[in-house]
Amino acid sequence: MASRISPDKRFLIFFDFDETIVDETSDDVVVQTAPGQHLPEWLKDTYQAGRYNEYMQRVLAYLAEQGVTESDIRDVMEKLPATPGMLGLFQFLRNRPPHDFEVVLVSDANTFFIEAWLRRSGARPLFHRIFSNPATFNRDGRLALRPFHAHECQRCPENMCKQAVVREYVTRRTNERRRPYQRIFYVGDGANDFCPALAMGPRDVVFPRRDFPMHRLITETHEATPGEFKAVTVPWSSAEDVVQRLRKLVAE
Repeated sequence: MASRISPDKRFLIFFDFDETIVDETSDDVVVQTAPGQHLPEWLKDTYQAGRYNEYMQRVLAYLAEQGVTESDIRDVMEKLPATPGMLGLFQFLRNRPPHDFEVVLVSDANTFFIEAWLRRSGARPLFHRIFSNPATFNRDGRLALRPFHAHECQRCPENMCKQAVVREYVTRRTNERRRPYQRIFYVGDGANDFCPALAMGPRDVVFPRRDFPMHRLITETHEATPGEFKAVTVPWSSAEDVVQRLRKLVAE
């Protein structure tokens, strides 16, 4: 899912997907394709903490058994609403000079859900890379989901540590560019967005969705261990809040 990237981008910006770019959780919305728009209790009871990816593999297998098609799933994904102001933020990034922003998506959803929405919204060309759990339809018509990677982080689910993804990407791109980015930004909402935010430095800016788990964890960290969380924190309710801060930062 890579595209050619100009080596001299000034800024790197990461986005989460569920409840950050779109205003719902795609894994919850796919249940709308099930008979009666709900899952049987025996299936929901198989969920285990930290093993959500494995649970979703079972959910997608169940949907296929019930006759849910690729078209059915794509249809509900394409209808996901964007979060307030998000399409305006994308337009802002598209309208910047070509050397300003390298845009990357990091999500614990899956590649099929994300690609379906981005292509329908017209936002796909904005993203240089998408890191998510691989998902493709097999010959039996089932959306086969796989974990993104293995890692040793104790904070994150077994299938994805976003901090590991972010660190590896920044290191590789810095080596390719032979210089660092002026600033790194991260836009997210969930508890699994807190982990990569911990890796940001004092010149970087994290944008947690206001009153969502990422925001609460950052606030608790500032209170419990002052100085541990180094990045500048700018909470947002509308992505227009992100646009306003980026306008000021890129003008510096």
